[in-house]
Amino acid sequence: MLKRCMFILLCVTAGVAYAESYPTKPVRLVVPFPPGGGVDATARVLGQKLTETWKYQVLVDNRTGAGTTIGTEIAARAAPDGYTLLLTNNALAISAGLYPKLRYDTGRDFAPIMEVLSAPYVLVIPAVAP
Repeated sequence: MLKRCMFILLCVTAGVAYAESYPTKPVRLVVPFPPGGGVDATARVLGQKLTETWKYQVLVDNRTGAGTTIGTEIAARAAPDGYTLLLTNNALAISAGLYPKLRYDTGRDFAPIMEVLSAPYVLVIPAVAP
């Protein structure tokens, strides 16, 4: 269950401006989580709505493993043309502290586009706990 997940749609490019209409071909939405979970469900709804709006297919590509770093690295290594997007949660920030030898730099390789969803964290304990 996802708690206080802030889903951030991140683009692989930093500061690319398009004079033409965007997109002009299908868009790949990398999801570094397995199918069926909260991030995947969000990606599929978002992908469908973007497909309807853009008139170009948004393909959800689940690339799970290694605490989300496999899918995130795939997105970071994609061509910087704006056609590969990453939908993730706070794992993007957490991974930088957990894994000292990541093959991508969160601050350098990604640019945030928008917050898609947020939910609060809740910590509960029994009232009789010391």
